[in-house]
Amino acid sequence: MVLNRVCYRRRLSYNTKSNKTRLNKTPGGKLVTMYAKKTSQVTKCGDCKLALRGVPAVRPSKLARLSKRVKTVSRTHGGTKCSGCVKSRIVRAFLIEEQKIVARVLKAQAKN
Repeated sequence: MVLNRVCYRRRLSYNTKSNKTRLNKTPGGKLVTMYAKKTSQVTKCGDCKLALRGVPAVRPSKLARLSKRVKTVSRTHGGTKCSGCVKSRIVRAFLIEEQKIVARVLKAQAKN
């Protein structure tokens, strides 16, 4: 009879978030524990909280090792805001400026 008992391979002996394992069978037929890496969260838009496309979902330590070109998108607010939110910000800024011009024109006409 074969015992299918396995034990941790590292010193941490508690079932914590950083100590998740799964069973794996080696080519020699032995059962061993394999340590699973933590899953990473996708970078989200700061305004609408949608997942950003073009930015890899990696752990913070790996993100620090990546180059800037990989972590961002070549656009204004690229890597922090999605394209829809950037577009709405640009339109909103344009409309506010237009509103200011209209207010100035009306004020000038009221003086005359």
